[in-house]
Amino acid sequence: MQAWDDVDDEQDERRSAVKIAVESLETPALTKAQLAELLFEQIGLNKRESKDMIDAFFDLVTTSLVNGTDVKISSFGNFQIRVKAPRPGRNPRTGESIPIKARRVVTFHASHKLKEQIQG
Repeated sequence: MQAWDDVDDEQDERRSAVKIAVESLETPALTKAQLAELLFEQIGLNKRESKDMIDAFFDLVTTSLVNGTDVKISSFGNFQIRVKAPRPGRNPRTGESIPIKARRVVTFHASHKLKEQIQG
């Protein structure tokens, strides 16, 4: 019986090592839930108010961008809508020429203050 327990322990160790390896491959991200938690901890809003404030902020930014209005956040950066013209493309598998339609994309340009903070 002891031998089976050792095998199970070894398998558990391998699984946790694989899990750690996979998690380390992921890029850490700051989520809306984490932002709401920070508002709760640092400002003292209740959790519901924190979540509602974060949701309202992102809704406002999204609506502005959808309407074609640039969003400028002082000391952080600018979100802008850019219209990309239609262009010829190519299917890499077949080499066939395929037209790529015009589209709108969001670009972000960091402010000088943010760039300085990132550089250290």
